[in-house]
Amino acid sequence: MQDNIWVTGIILKQSPVGEYDRRISLLTKEKGKVAAFARGARKPGNRLAAATNPFSFGSFKLYEGRSAYTLAEADIRNYFEELRTDYIGACYGMYFAEVTDYCTREGNDEREMMKLLYQSLRALCAAALPNPLVRCVFECRAMAVNGEFPGEFTKEALAEILGEEIPEDSTLYALRYIISSPLEKLYTFRVTDTVLGQLRAVAGRYMKRFAGHPFKSLEVLQTLC
Repeated sequence: MQDNIWVTGIILKQSPVGEYDRRISLLTKEKGKVAAFARGARKPGNRLAAATNPFSFGSFKLYEGRSAYTLAEADIRNYFEELRTDYIGACYGMYFAEVTDYCTREGNDEREMMKLLYQSLRALCAAALPNPLVRCVFECRAMAVNGEFPGEFTKEALAEILGEEIPEDSTLYALRYIISSPLEKLYTFRVTDTVLGQLRAVAGRYMKRFAGHPFKSLEVLQTLC
């Protein structure tokens, strides 16, 4: 008899399998990242069709087999429908999901990354927040969660990255806030264009070190923005 479990999580990606099935990558609070098959999810009118789309957040009932999970039920609390009508915002969201997929593992405690992705998707849905700022905040905090970002950013480190450009005190303050603030309050500030440019330089430098490979969704995003 198969065991079944309920997990809370968010869909990172899905891909077709066979004629009607889908394979999903699901980041969960309880088990880190898991892969699961959704049988018949590509059939018109199937109850799992919408629940297996990227960004879907909620509770998922999984059957644990010998080598893989099977998705049996889903109770979705947030589909992030705003991103389904905002192509640019959706591209940012797919990039965030791809980064999250890259740096999370099955069996690890990935609650911080799950919360970060959730809050970042919410920020993309907020018209008052510019997407490039949301991207910088997401990248820097993701690297901090994974131990790939300075725990205390200094003005000297910022000056080394910027070269001849004069570091702004506000940039240093923003970096410190991004690293240390509660995730629920992460997207509660705005910056000038100058500070945003400096944040982008910092995030770009460390993401290159951290990832070391191109993200497909970022290539798409760069052709649009």
